[in-house]
Amino acid sequence: MKKLMLVALMAFGTMTAFAQEAEAAVEEVATEAVAAQDDFSEVAVDELPAAVTAAVTKNYPTAKIDKAYVNEASQYKLEVSLEDGTAGTLYADAEGNWIEL
Repeated sequence: MKKLMLVALMAFGTMTAFAQEAEAAVEEVATEAVAAQDDFSEVAVDELPAAVTAAVTKNYPTAKIDKAYVNEASQYKLEVSLEDGTAGTLYADAEGNWIEL
């Protein structure tokens, strides 16, 4: 009976260890995915292409670009705020076309 209890405890301990390793692996992959998706570097708003600022002005006339970021693919992440106090994030390419990321 003692051997049976010992085997049961060892089996439970092993399953717990494997579960923790799998959970850590999932967290690591999720962190890498977020880092890869957010490879934007901040740029000055006045350095944005004219097409991007024109697209914001045309589609969101009351919007103000608070911060701007660019990635290696010349895609722009724009943090904007509206006069009514709402804020959001827009994504555009260098030609001023809206994109989804």
